[in-house]
Amino acid sequence: TQLSIGDQLLHAMRQWASGIGVAAAELDGVRHGMTVSSFTSVSVEPPIVLISAQNGTRTHDLILRAGAFAVTLLSNRQQEISEIFAGRVPEHEDRFAGLEVVTLQTGSPVLPGGLAAFDCRLVGTYETDTTTVMFGEVVEARVSDRPLEDLAPLLYYNRGYRFLEGEQ
Repeated sequence: TQLSIGDQLLHAMRQWASGIGVAAAELDGVRHGMTVSSFTSVSVEPPIVLISAQNGTRTHDLILRAGAFAVTLLSNRQQEISEIFAGRVPEHEDRFAGLEVVTLQTGSPVLPGGLAAFDCRLVGTYETDTTTVMFGEVVEARVSDRPLEDLAPLLYYNRGYRFLEGEQ
């Protein structure tokens, strides 16, 4: 049987290795986040990044209402955090429970221990039937203060976590 174009896309995209981040927002004391692998720099001047969020999810709606979000790039020591924000802790529960959180300029949650953090003001969106691409102007970006030799990215490839050679 021939695969649908959607199944073809899923199969082909499994060949794209990516880092993993947590995108999060906070508004009126309510915070929520989700894992993202669709995160990229759009431009340096102005400093714009983008993420993609499934329509109707708690994080999607919170980012739109808050007008801001932060992305924490996870290290290879944060696989458990990736799993929490990928849905091991359900949408209606507090995914930040028991985790250390800091905030930067926008007040969006950042998870210490990551490789880097991007604090963003939402400046535009592009909505499809199922997802919204969200453009954020970076108002602050930080790199971990841990020595670079202690850091490695958490990677995702072909439906599984991967590590750089020599890491784990």
